[in-house]
Amino acid sequence: MDSKELWKVLEEADLLASQGEVDRAIDRMAAEITGRLRDSRPLVLCVMNGGLIISGQLLPKLHFPLEIDYTQATRYGNETTGGGLTWKAMPQRDMAGRTVLIMDDILDEGVTLDSLARYCYGQGAQEVLLAVLVEKLHLRKVKPGMRADFSGLEVGDRFLFGYGLDYKGYWRNAPGIYAVKGL
Repeated sequence: MDSKELWKVLEEADLLASQGEVDRAIDRMAAEITGRLRDSRPLVLCVMNGGLIISGQLLPKLHFPLEIDYTQATRYGNETTGGGLTWKAMPQRDMAGRTVLIMDDILDEGVTLDSLARYCYGQGAQEVLLAVLVEKLHLRKVKPGMRADFSGLEVGDRFLFGYGLDYKGYWRNAPGIYAVKGL
């Protein structure tokens, strides 16, 4: 895609949540997470690349001791449809007996997050919680009724970008949550 096409995607997109709305959602999530985890010394696991922005915005608002690690697993690459899960980096911290909080940009079908949660339990995690900026509301979850423990925004079933979510590798930096026209 060239720059002109990428600008057109942004210009034609529907703004679903402004930067101010996202900021308020992150503040609310921080309060909820702090209330639940403040005495648990959790391991926070950032899912790269999508979880980078939400983690960077959320972590400074969590006023309790925690450790940070990351993983990279993807189903989309730079495409608009998901495929098989590809692991690019595995977490390095010990999870045995710990509460693990997985932070990602979105809970869509839940394939990646479910795989990560199962991995964490397999490494001895006592509890695994999910924190996502956006949770899509649809019935195609990998586990019926799957929900994040902490979510900032709930949206319909559209192809999204902004605040960590990308469109073909671009626009993760868009200052809000946008839906691609026609997708």
